[in-house]
Amino acid sequence: MTPFAIAGVQMHVAALHSNVEGMRHRIEILMARFPWTQMVLFSELAPFGPLEQFAQPFPNDTIAQFQEDAKRFKIWLIPGSMFEKAPDGKVYNTSVVINPEGEIVAKYSKMFPFRPYEEGIAAGTNFCVFDVPDVGRFGLSICYDIWFPETTRQLTSQGVEVLLHPVLTGTTDREAEIAIARATAAQFQCYVIDVNGLSAGGVGRSLVVDPSATVLHQSAGQEDMFPIEIDLDQVRRQRETGLKGLGQVLKSFRDRSADFSVYDRHSGTDAYLHTLGPLETPKQGSQAGTKTVDPRTALDPQKEHHPKSFPFAMFKGRTGSH
Repeated sequence: MTPFAIAGVQMHVAALHSNVEGMRHRIEILMARFPWTQMVLFSELAPFGPLEQFAQPFPNDTIAQFQEDAKRFKIWLIPGSMFEKAPDGKVYNTSVVINPEGEIVAKYSKMFPFRPYEEGIAAGTNFCVFDVPDVGRFGLSICYDIWFPETTRQLTSQGVEVLLHPVLTGTTDREAEIAIARATAAQFQCYVIDVNGLSAGGVGRSLVVDPSATVLHQSAGQEDMFPIEIDLDQVRRQRETGLKGLGQVLKSFRDRSADFSVYDRHSGTDAYLHTLGPLETPKQGSQAGTKTVDPRTALDPQKEHHPKSFPFAMFKGRTGSH
């Protein structure tokens, strides 16, 4: 057994003033109540809330304070994320990983800002993988990233066993996101630690999922501190023998016969995606996506696409709606 105790902190997040002291206070309470905790994870944008106007340069005094807390309590600390104002003027949604010595061992910027609603936020391009000595390999993604399984595929292909996932979801798609968290745990045979905020920080309902997609804990809509001891041997056993002795999905992907041309931007496989229109916020009374389109001719109305050579022939006669 390789146990490791991770605590999520679901807390009220204000939009117009700093939440840093509140976060530090909750760390003190958490460690007084549950001194066996080894890692603490907060929600996305917890320190300064969801407004881009509070973007900070990196490094900054706030991160230094969190470094002091990590060293004081001898914990791994991921203090959610905050908007980072880069020297070139771009703004990123960035998280740091602080070890029990108070050192920053990793930094990660969200790859998929929630566009078009986060139109002004730049996308990161580097993955975040770090090791906890004598425990295992951890990876970090932020909120909307998990909707793109390629991000978790990259992390788990590098051996990540625990996906840390700070979230700021205050919208009606939280139910779908919870389903995605559970599916991610099963697909990639990893733990998913998904921490959402409250008020300006989200609608809560944080959860911890084990590699068999079993929910070990799910918060409701109030403040919650939930230390959970996970077992990394469960990940390793399941990756070898399968989910409940069944699907060995990582090995099956490794031994695949197929290559996926959709990941070659020049292959043309994703041509249909370019017919979907611009990535923009819907307007009142929008009729986008309501017209019947034959995908065989949507790309080039002058060209006759033979069903055997065009991958969308299976959609013949269907509309673009669900």
